[in-house]
This record gives sequence, C-alpha cells and structure tokens, in this order.
Amino acid sequence: MYMSERSILVTGATGSFGKEFIRTVLKNYNPKRLVVYSRDELKQYEMQELYPQTGPLRYFIGDVRDESRLEMAMRGIDTVIHAAALKQVPAAEYNPFECVRTNIHGAENVVNASIRCGVKRVIALSTDKAANPINLYGATKLASDKIFIAGNSLCPPNGTRFSVVRYGNVLGSRGSVLPLFKKLIEAGETTLPITDERMTRFWITLSQGVDFVIRSLDRMHGGEIFVPKLPSMRIIDLAKATLPNCELKSIGIRPGEKLHEIMIPLEESRMALEFDDHYVLEPAFPFWSKDSYIEQNECRRVGEGFEYSSETNEWFMAAEELQDFIKDF
Repeated sequence: MYMSERSILVTGATGSFGKEFIRTVLKNYNPKRLVVYSRDELKQYEMQELYPQTGPLRYFIGDVRDESRLEMAMRGIDTVIHAAALKQVPAAEYNPFECVRTNIHGAENVVNASIRCGVKRVIALSTDKAANPINLYGATKLASDKIFIAGNSLCPPNGTRFSVVRYGNVLGSRGSVLPLFKKLIEAGETTLPITDERMTRFWITLSQGVDFVIRSLDRMHGGEIFVPKLPSMRIIDLAKATLPNCELKSIGIRPGEKLHEIMIPLEESRMALEFDDHYVLEPAFPFWSKDSYIEQNECRRVGEGFEYSSETNEWFMAAEELQDFIKDF
C-alpha cells in the first residue's frame, strides 16, 4: 500500500474531507509525517482537540495563495492531497475574484511548490461541477484540473506526478442539503425546501471519498482524472427519506446551479476508460501512452456516445434505500 511510511501534506485539511482523511490515515496507516495545512486557526485549534500535534501529526497555518509558505510546509513531503478550495456556488458567483485566487492561483502555487520541493505524488480534489461548468465555481475547478494535469509536462519522467479525483456531492458535508433538512426537522418543521422536483445528484459519503482518493494514489501514473462509479438520487426522494410524509416547497434553482450533474460529458467520453468501480479520463498530452496504460490495466474504452450523468445513471437509489444510507448522518 502506497500510504505506508509516507510524508503527507493535506491542503484545506480542516474541512470535511481533510478531517476524515486525517482520521483515516492515523487509524489505518503508519505515516512518517502528516501535515495539516489550512488558513483557519480556530478550525486548527478545534482539530487539535481531537488529534493532538504528536507523533507524525503537524499543523501549519497557511493559505494556498501563498506559494512561499507552501514551499516551507512541503519540505520533506513526498505526497500532497490538495483539498483547499472555495466551494459554495452562490458565494463564488458573488465573490468571483476571491474564488479565482484560491481555486486557480492556489492550484498553480501547489503545482509549483510541489515540483520545487520534489514531491512524488499529488492528487487534487475536483468536483462534478467542473464538467461542462455553468457556474464560476465549476469553471475555476475546471481550470484547476487543467493546471494539475499539465503539471506533468513540467517534470522529468521520475519527477512529480499529478492526478485529479472528480466526484459528486458529499452526503452530510458542510453546506450540503442533508444537514439543512435535519436542522429544519429538529426545529419542528414538517415542510422541506427543495430547489426543483426534477433535480438529481450523484452522492458519495465522506469515508467513500477518502477511500477512493487513497486507492487512486496507489493507481496513479500521473495525468489521470479518476471518476468513481456512484449512485444517483432524486432530491425529492432524499427529502422523503429524511422526513417521511413531509410536504415539499419548491424554492427554485439557485444562481449557477444545474438541474442535473455530469461527471463525464459526451465530449470527454472519447478519453474515458472504464474499470469495475471507476472511470479514468486520459490526458491529451505526449507524456501519456494510451496503449501501454490499457495493457497494464484491466479496463476498456467506453462506447460511442457515452455520458455519465446523474439523470441517466443506471444506478438510482430509491427512498427506502436512502433511509438506510442516511441513518448515520
């Protein structure tokens, strides 16, 4: 397993994903060094209450906008997980320059610092909103993905390798709809707000997201976009699973929000390879050898006209399945 005896740095490590990743690595692996890198001192203080700065764990206050601070934190690091981002769609629409500075300029800084510090493997977290983006957040994450994949062209064959993990909405994470539903139910509400009854989404749990990133670290050659196979759900089914017999109030789609999510658009399908539990999007760069990758892995090219959309996904979760799925959140 690649994770053993590694020196790992996680940007945005005090967020939902970062905390679960730190917990998982400390529990299941034996890292040489594990660096929490984030800009919020309060969140770091609260995290240290759970995971003290002992053994391999270290806390660095820093912003991905600060390249020199990133370089300092990456000294002696061989693995980077880039999870830092501004992620709220409405906030990004209203504060576009801030979103660009963190999500795009921050990505450039992580790439440059990783190369200068001799990091071996870097995985950047992306989002389904980066596929055919219609909002600023998705557009900045698309640019970020391109920056990380292109980073492989800046390195010699044995240099830093960059890959991306793209997945859907994280069930129960900060800012997602499930905590909102539960908060309203605890307050005695019997009517739940939904944006549109037709809306569908891909869903993944935090632990599943972390496990997929760790497996992708094992698999990566550098240049891939890894996409897990996930279930879809209808927003009305999620509401009914959270509060059976509830009334629904349609509040309309927010600015920059999609009715359905796409993780592999039709235009990208010619670069898509299918595995048992995930897809890989190949990079269109000379450093990538398509034939040798297929020979080394048990995979196949997807069919003509393939599109991986939450609307047309073959794997849908019914309200009854969702009740079991969300009971621990």
